[in-house]
Amino acid sequence: MTLFHSFDQDKQAVLNPEDITGEVPGFPQIVVVTFKQQILEIVLGNFEHEKISGMDLGGEVPIYKINYLGKPLAFYKTVMGAAGAVSLMEEAIAMGGRKFIFFGSCGTLNASIDAGNLIVPTAAFRDEGTSYHYMEPGDYIEIETAKITAGILKQLGLDFIETKTWTTDGLYRETRRNMNHRISEGCKVVDMECSAFMAAAKFRGVEAYQYLYAEDNLDELQWNPRTLGKVPKSTSEMYLKVALEIAVRV
Repeated sequence: MTLFHSFDQDKQAVLNPEDITGEVPGFPQIVVVTFKQQILEIVLGNFEHEKISGMDLGGEVPIYKINYLGKPLAFYKTVMGAAGAVSLMEEAIAMGGRKFIFFGSCGTLNASIDAGNLIVPTAAFRDEGTSYHYMEPGDYIEIETAKITAGILKQLGLDFIETKTWTTDGLYRETRRNMNHRISEGCKVVDMECSAFMAAAKFRGVEAYQYLYAEDNLDELQWNPRTLGKVPKSTSEMYLKVALEIAVRV
């Protein structure tokens, strides 16, 4: 049996999220998830917050409850990579989360996409292992919530790009041959979690929304980090506000 034939539709596994954690009283149904420490620090410094739970993935991952425009939201910083990020998502679902808003950076496969551009992924190429445990094998997963996310960004008057994304576990194996294959199929960006988030959400019967923002670029003679690791606080505040606005509208 290969990875591509490992999907089992049985919802019960040997180890389940409910074996690790349980429903948390008052846990908000809407969960906002960042990948950036700077954004977490902005939340803790600018919003009244209460630690309502926590997770453990090689270190504590606290979950905070905040209010935005009168709506309670759960907020936590996840880890990079599909397997770990989905494991944390699973535990947050067990605690009571039902709608997840993920936002994080991506690399561009088209040099014309400037650093800082907002991206709404419409489909994700499943070049990671996690999604194959949550749905039948296939090259792409269509992102059913993309139209809603795009509609909210339009309401906010924001410019953005709608495109397929290449979700890969192999951060240091993004070869030019593979990149060119993905570009030929319509992928303009690359990330590490999107396809897995969407597969897990569909399997668990919850909603997942995601937008990305462009940082580094792969479409040059050499990799160009551009703004990677150098995003100013004001820009991170804008990214956070977009995520919060999506959260109160879904």
